[in-house]
Amino acid sequence: MNQTAVIIIFGAAVRPGGKPSGAMLRRVEAALAFGATLAEPIYLPTGGLGRHPPIESRMMAQMLLARGVPAARIVEEPTATNTLRSVRAIRKILRERSFCGPVYAASSHYHLPRCLALLRLAGIPARACPPPPPAKDVGLGRRVWQVTREIPALPADSLYVLALRAVRRM
Repeated sequence: MNQTAVIIIFGAAVRPGGKPSGAMLRRVEAALAFGATLAEPIYLPTGGLGRHPPIESRMMAQMLLARGVPAARIVEEPTATNTLRSVRAIRKILRERSFCGPVYAASSHYHLPRCLALLRLAGIPARACPPPPPAKDVGLGRRVWQVTREIPALPADSLYVLALRAVRRM
């Protein structure tokens, strides 16, 4: 069993021209800052191909490498296209690699409660990395939209995870 801490970095959009979104940059920075307090954690960036290439997990892995994280400490999850699929894929990766150390989730402040709830419902006792500060250039309307979309997503995704567990598909 591998007792190493794992920091899951939930995906965020890639912008046109293959540039990371502000949310992606902030999530990676938050994961790195928290990871600096741990003994050689494994970073698990998630996210498949969104509207623009490259794959989200690949871009975040490249950002981690550029910041000095050894490739051996990065495990990508390149298939998921949403939070629920990320959690399902993460669960599989953790089991396949026999990770049983502490698990931390890195995401934006508005997204982190859903990430933690889904991970825990999937049987992963995850804790939060301190979230990055909100973007300063995001207007009130965008902030309201970010929080508002989480309101129906949390119970809907939670019920879906519970249903999958009930039929033993998770």
